[in-house]
Amino acid sequence: MSEVPSKKRIIKLLLIVSLPLYILDQISKWWIVFNFKVPRVFEVDGVTYGSEDTRVVIEGFFNLVRRHNQGVAFGLGNGTTWAPVVFLCVLVIALFAIFFFWKRGSFTGPARWSAPLLIAGILGNLTDRLFQGFWLAEYEAAGFWTRLGQGYVVDFLDFTIPVIDYRWPAFNVADSCITISAVLLFITALLEGRKEMKEAKKNKA
Repeated sequence: MSEVPSKKRIIKLLLIVSLPLYILDQISKWWIVFNFKVPRVFEVDGVTYGSEDTRVVIEGFFNLVRRHNQGVAFGLGNGTTWAPVVFLCVLVIALFAIFFFWKRGSFTGPARWSAPLLIAGILGNLTDRLFQGFWLAEYEAAGFWTRLGQGYVVDFLDFTIPVIDYRWPAFNVADSCITISAVLLFITALLEGRKEMKEAKKNKA
């Protein structure tokens, strides 16, 4: 039976895991916003081009960039009018779902760290979608809903995998939290699967 975490333990994990990671995520993103130029997309003779501010940190491996992601992983939904609002709602629902299952002890084993990591990641990207659109100069005179609809997530960590010369889609601290959380959930599922198999074999013996 899963151990149901106490309210005190949940608050403790939120303070020592979620809050510092959330602050790191927001500080790093706003540093990028205030120090890098806004990325631009333009069209010439029917061909779409993009320009972005890129700073090389390690040649051929790691850059700092400024990218606006209105969609989800790998830029799905970018440039659409529906993505900012839809994914904003998805993040809010996901946040409530995590708290719901966490309070009922659904996160066990290595996955007990998944909930605070997920909360940090979701809150970080949710904050972007709520506020970043209001900082775009070209929408200063627009209405509230229009500016909210321009919300985006700031991605800035740009890596290239040298062996296959593949430029991985840019990401941020919040994305890293969500990815690590997913890995922990996967490991926990494997461990629980092995445990169930051992118990099944023992029962048959």
